[in-house]
Amino acid sequence: FLAAAGLLFGAGMAYGLVARLSGNMMFRLGVGLAILTALFMLWSNLAVGLIGRENEPANRMYLGLLAVGFLGAILGRFRSAGMMRALFATALAQVLVTLIALVAGMQHYPGSSIPEILTVNGFFFILWLASALLFRNAALDKDAGA
Repeated sequence: FLAAAGLLFGAGMAYGLVARLSGNMMFRLGVGLAILTALFMLWSNLAVGLIGRENEPANRMYLGLLAVGFLGAILGRFRSAGMMRALFATALAQVLVTLIALVAGMQHYPGSSIPEILTVNGFFFILWLASALLFRNAALDKDAGA
């Protein structure tokens, strides 16, 4: 319960801090979707594991994936165009995690299969991509208004 409370509190605080940076609805939706995606990924990875079981070391790749998005957001100064690039990079990292898992034969781990790895990672890929596109729209709105 403490871990769940910490994750929910952290996600709420992160949204409150980052969403304040812009009044643009697309920006706020992008922030919300990115944070919910990260929260869901962490939560499900801790609960059951995304590759094999929850204690499988391969699941640590998802922490690196989240680091890509976080560092990209910092480097992009939490601006629409920078966030767009960060989320596109995170979506690409999701594809790389999937390829690594399949090439390394992780589909043979207990609780994993090729369809499961493709479905779970494809789901998160779509969410990262959708968030990146929301930030793209926010950046275009900003450019159109200037």
